[in-house]
Amino acid sequence: MKKVTKIAQNKTNLTEQTKLRVAAYCRVSTDSDEQLESLDAQIKHYESYVNANPEWEFAGLYYDEGISGTKKEKRPELLRMIADCEDRKIDLIVTKSISRFARNTTDCLELVRKLLDLDVFIFFEKENINTGSMESELMLSILSGLAESESVSISENNKWSIKRRFQNGTYKISYPPYGYDNVDGEMVINKSQAKIVRFIFAEILSGKGTHKIANELNRRKVPTKKGGRWTSTTIRGMVSNEKYTGDVIFQKTYTDEYFNRHNNNGEKDQYLIRNHHEPIISHEDFETAQDIIDQRAKEKGLEKQNTKYQNRYSFSGKITCGQCGGTFKRRSHSSGRHRIAWCCSTHIANIKKCSMKYVPESAIEYAFVTMMNKLIFGHAVVLKPLLVSLRGMSSDETLENIRALDKKLEENTEQRNVLVGLMTKGYLEPAVYNKSNNELLQEAERLRRQKESITRFLNNDFQNLSEVSALLQYATKASMLTGFDGELFKRYVEKVLVYSREEIGFELKCGITLKERLVR
Repeated sequence: MKKVTKIAQNKTNLTEQTKLRVAAYCRVSTDSDEQLESLDAQIKHYESYVNANPEWEFAGLYYDEGISGTKKEKRPELLRMIADCEDRKIDLIVTKSISRFARNTTDCLELVRKLLDLDVFIFFEKENINTGSMESELMLSILSGLAESESVSISENNKWSIKRRFQNGTYKISYPPYGYDNVDGEMVINKSQAKIVRFIFAEILSGKGTHKIANELNRRKVPTKKGGRWTSTTIRGMVSNEKYTGDVIFQKTYTDEYFNRHNNNGEKDQYLIRNHHEPIISHEDFETAQDIIDQRAKEKGLEKQNTKYQNRYSFSGKITCGQCGGTFKRRSHSSGRHRIAWCCSTHIANIKKCSMKYVPESAIEYAFVTMMNKLIFGHAVVLKPLLVSLRGMSSDETLENIRALDKKLEENTEQRNVLVGLMTKGYLEPAVYNKSNNELLQEAERLRRQKESITRFLNNDFQNLSEVSALLQYATKASMLTGFDGELFKRYVEKVLVYSREEIGFELKCGITLKERLVR
């Protein structure tokens, strides 16, 4: 006889459905009083809006104030909301419009797709779009593109307005430099801070370096404008700021079409206004301070508007600590056998954070000569097999894989087009369409990532192949080295890894790392 097991009836109230956890997101673009009042209104609106729906449960309100919406990285509350979505704390997001959510098409679509993967939908009130029931991404793409165009238009209008104020001298400096306060739109001297400004310039004129001045101000516990610590960079920025002379130069920086800020090195017009406000430093002292800074830079091999170390030393910026990841700095010892050495910057700042002691420059040079001589002597057994291996990796098989992925992507697009056609003619239910379309979109995204990975790998192989070929050609013809060659080091070495005071590794541009013992 067959055994029958009774499954007890579910006595729970089936009418009780799990409520949707709904969060609201809002943003204002500036920190003006009017915009902050708008923010308060939005907060009240969404609290009542979500709580009024019996099928919804309020999951929190996220808002960014005084922040531009052109890039998601600049909005901490938006990123916090996405993190909560990843932690499964939110089911639905309500926001005013696409332009409030994102004014960048790429960011908007990226965020929507990411949230869809998490089964979190977005409802845009103004456009009446719910990403959970939308037929395709086409409408969202068009609308977010319009929002981005609107953002660019607003940005251009603001730039034009600011430029006009630059030209007629009516532009107000809302955040003046250290030493000044903003009083009713005018720059007014802050007497206590002005004393520090005069002290800094006096120290520069007396021959002291910016690093020592910063240390002195930190020792005296003098706060910066934002209440932080003084650095040599802060001091250099102040000494080169013409505002301390009472003059002002407008448009020293500018924003490009991708909303990235750059220093203006002549790409845009600049506007100089003399006697704009009360000076703290005379023009004579200011010019003399600039001459001192420039002279010091020339002596150290530094150049303005260029990389910090312009071929100053062969090892500059290339030695990395294997213990903490810090960059090594060149040090000159006044006495001892090793007059010139390289030391971890973290160790210099705080010996407790990194115990890696200095490495003599002569030992690094000797290790490099030894490594190159080994390659010259054994190029046939080291470099030739590597070259053959790389040629095999970047073969037709890899290119065939890329072509196969392209074909799959084309088929995926065709399948989605068929779905759209069936949906338009009414042959397909919306729920079935949404499920199938989302699966195809996820598959397309996976194929694109796979193609990008292979392409990136292939490009790296071609680069490594070129570098190995060049190194092999050199090693085949070169004679044994008798001394360190800085140009040769720069040509073939990407960076130096210091594992200990006894062993280092040379990471070559061809993609291999060769270890050598340090002889001191």
